[in-house]
Amino acid sequence: MLRFAKRIPDRCSGYNTCEEIVACPAGKLFSEDLCFGCGACQLACPGNAVRMLKRTKTKDVEIKVNAERFWVPERITIKAALEFIGYKFSSFPEKDSIFAPCSVGGCYSCAVLVNGELMPSCVTGIKEGMEISTELPEDYVPKRIVHSWMGHPVGGVGTPWWLKGDRYIEVACFACGCNLRCPQCQNWTTTYCGKDRALSPFEAARITTYMRKVYRVNRMAISGGESTLNRRWLLNYVKALKELNQDSDARIHIDTNATILTRDYIDALVDAGMTDIGPDLKGLKVETFMRITGIENRELAERYLRTSWDAFRYLVDNYKERLFIGIGIPYNRVLISMEEIIRIGEEVAKIDDSVQVCVLDYRPEFRNVKIPRPSYTEMLDVWKALKGVGLKTVICQTSHGHIGP
Repeated sequence: MLRFAKRIPDRCSGYNTCEEIVACPAGKLFSEDLCFGCGACQLACPGNAVRMLKRTKTKDVEIKVNAERFWVPERITIKAALEFIGYKFSSFPEKDSIFAPCSVGGCYSCAVLVNGELMPSCVTGIKEGMEISTELPEDYVPKRIVHSWMGHPVGGVGTPWWLKGDRYIEVACFACGCNLRCPQCQNWTTTYCGKDRALSPFEAARITTYMRKVYRVNRMAISGGESTLNRRWLLNYVKALKELNQDSDARIHIDTNATILTRDYIDALVDAGMTDIGPDLKGLKVETFMRITGIENRELAERYLRTSWDAFRYLVDNYKERLFIGIGIPYNRVLISMEEIIRIGEEVAKIDDSVQVCVLDYRPEFRNVKIPRPSYTEMLDVWKALKGVGLKTVICQTSHGHIGP
């Protein structure tokens, strides 16, 4: 709990992305005297050039939590302080715990009221006399960081294949923070971003609606990071989009790793107005899932993997006629074997052989820059293998465009 971040100079890339995206509660990176030990800079460093070291306790400070006084060590985060006095945090939404999945301040799932202001507990430092409330009022307005609105000519996993082409087909935005730690993350400056201004669902929906008009499209997509982390925020965002876009052509599309996408969450998203969804299935074996996602806790990895597959089955069984459903499968021979790809295809075909399957070529990115990008021939072999197990619609992403369907 008592720790500080130290930069390892000979591993540092020198690009200073940590300074651009990390929400450092001290306001100054790598200062042992000021560091609150949140670890966000370590998570965000592409060169793995940050180490968290133990810090000797100096003194305690007094805070109030839900109107009760406590003494906690100085220079720790609110999350660490709450853990110190007995509060439980979790990486999967659970009753009687605070869901804290991203640890960089992007998703605001772990938000508490700090002197009356909503703040992420994972990257907010303790101060003497601080008043914290973990009990948020019923009418509180959720926030999270969402950025990078753009027109998209290809779309995502949940975009119908026949729309993909050489023109804009949807407007997309990206929700910051993620519960996974994929070493080859292709969107890591969003995944680990905690520095942008947090938006309410209504602010974000207004921007998306405006950008829909700018790009003259009907589809509005949200991806990440991981879009589903802050459940209250996402449900209100989808509801706001539906209210602002009441025409019959409007489509609301969510791409997700599906690792916390429980059945009741799916029902709530459909009721809110979601029309298209693209869950990822990052493996069939838990060992593969752990290798791809960087999740080291096997029990948590099993739960995430089981939830994503259950989400896919539930979507097909209950919403195939109401939603467009596409699924994503990763491929890179270093991360997953062709044999497992075929087994995934067989399982998918048992559930629904007509579902759109998008195979994503996992490229050298972030901390996994030494893996080779799959060649066009490799991706063609994947396409042939999945078609060979009976899947009717398979699209493979390659360096030379898409193969399929």
